[in-house]
Formats: sequence, C-alpha cells, structure tokens
Amino acid sequence: MEEREERAHDLDELLSVVHRVAAPGTGDLDCATPGHPAGHVCLAPSEAIGLPALQEALGGRYGRPRNLAMGGFADPTVTARTGLPLLAPFGERIVEMRGWAFADRWIGCGSARAGDDVRLVALVAEREDPAARTAELTSWVDGVVAVTGWDTSRPRTFDWAAVENRLGTALPSDYKQLAEIFGTGAFDGFLALQTPDASTAGADIVRHTEWLGEWARTRGSELWRPYEVYPVPGGLLQWGSTEQAHGFYWLTEDPDPDRWPVLVTEDVPDSWVRFDGTTAEFVHRMLTEREHPFSTARYFGTHWFESYESESPS
Repeated sequence: MEEREERAHDLDELLSVVHRVAAPGTGDLDCATPGHPAGHVCLAPSEAIGLPALQEALGGRYGRPRNLAMGGFADPTVTARTGLPLLAPFGERIVEMRGWAFADRWIGCGSARAGDDVRLVALVAEREDPAARTAELTSWVDGVVAVTGWDTSRPRTFDWAAVENRLGTALPSDYKQLAEIFGTGAFDGFLALQTPDASTAGADIVRHTEWLGEWARTRGSELWRPYEVYPVPGGLLQWGSTEQAHGFYWLTEDPDPDRWPVLVTEDVPDSWVRFDGTTAEFVHRMLTEREHPFSTARYFGTHWFESYESESPS
C-alpha cells in the first residue's frame, strides 16, 4: 500500500508539470488509450503540447535526461540499470523517450504510437537499486559509480595539464576520474561537483577558484577562518557545493594532492568538518553511510547523479 501511494505521489507530481506546460485547448489528459499500460499518462496528440516543452519542464526539476529512444528506434544498449523500465511498457510502439533517474524511480516522457496517432506519454517506473548487484569494489570511484548506476561508457576528456597549469597545482587523481565519468552535476541532487569547462562560472573549478581567490585577496578571508583560501600556500580549494550553502574544499597543505583532506563548512562560523580521506571516498560514504555528517543515505535508499550538462553523454 505504501509503495503504491509513493508511486501515485510521483505521478501526481509529474502530472503537475504536464498541466503547467500543456497549451490551452489541448483538452484533458487521456489515460484510456487501448493497450497502453497503467502507471503512466497518455496526453493529447504530441504536436498539441510538444515533447521539448515537457522535457524542458522536467529537466528543470530532474536535470539532464538520458536519451533512450529517438525516431522510433530504442537505444539497443539500454538495460534495466540505465532506463529500460521506461521503454518496456510500449514495446515497438515507442517513438521517443527521455528518462531521469531520481532515487528509486525512473521519470520518463516521450511519445508512442496509439493507432493512427502519436501521443505524448509521461510515466513513473520503479528503479532497481544499482548497488544491489555490486561485486567487491576495487576503488572508491568504482563504488560511487556502482551506487549511482552511472553509465561509464562515454567519459569526458579534459586537458588536465592545461587545467592544472592554470590553477597552479596538480589535483587529486580520484577527483579527476569523477569529473571525467560524471561531469558537472549533483550526487543525489545535493552535492554539486565542480569540473573544468562547465557552462557556468560557479560550476567551473578553474573559474570559480580564480574568482574565490581574488575575492578573498581583496576582501579578506574572514569567512574561512582559521584557514586561508587558495592560492595562498596550504589554502582551501573548493571542489563542490550545495544549494544549502555547504562548501566542500580540499586543504592543500600536502605536496601530494592525493593526500589532501576534505573540509566541509556550512554557511555559519566555525562549522568546519574535516574528513581525512579522498574525494571519492567522501562521496561514497556520504551516499551510503547514515552516520556520515552529510549523509544522503538517511533520506534515500537508492542513489543517483543529476547531470547539469547541456549535452550529457550518459
């Protein structure tokens, strides 16, 4: 009963977005299309509302979608781990499908054939816990990938030599792996990872580091006491943030970046929490350990990464 109620709530939330983007005069939502499955909504003919408008509205809430089907062809590589539950109900009738992972649900919108019509569809499907079949992990990065179910087949490439030259320091190796695999976005929609070449200055680790260093140089570093801000030797270099005004930093006190501790602060004085481990270890423990001081495991049993990129390879 509780599971059905949660799913109904998800669908209601999805419908609220649909209603906001539906053009006047498109009529009521139609869930009575013969042969279409339960747990989804089938809307007016697709040209009446428009998939791009619905995709944009859902993207504003759930991040960049995965492209599961286009032009009547489903991606043959899609699995249960990467979004198959959004395609399965429609079979060969599918025309387009975009999907978002959100905790233990898939959120989807697209279009499917219904007789002579092509109709816009939106649905919520159960998402298998990607960590449920995880074998023994070989690294903390592998652990983060496993617990989020992220697709590693299309990594990004960065000119790390140029990035590190501009920053004036090498960066932790596991951070660079996370940036290449995930890109710009947020773990559990909470911890936003800064990467090179991000579309906004605040999400770009190079531009944000330069801005923060200049801000501290001209206005003082009182906000970061008892620490200084990089590029001051041994200063704080930020690599992540949250909407709740948490800042995630490395303390660059060791000549080996792989030995830099993680320091986290809230937007209040003297709220520093130190973590003597790597970046990927910090993220993995945050996702999986309820006792972690910044745990998302207290709120979500299944975890995901919300991409902020304009064109996500996942």
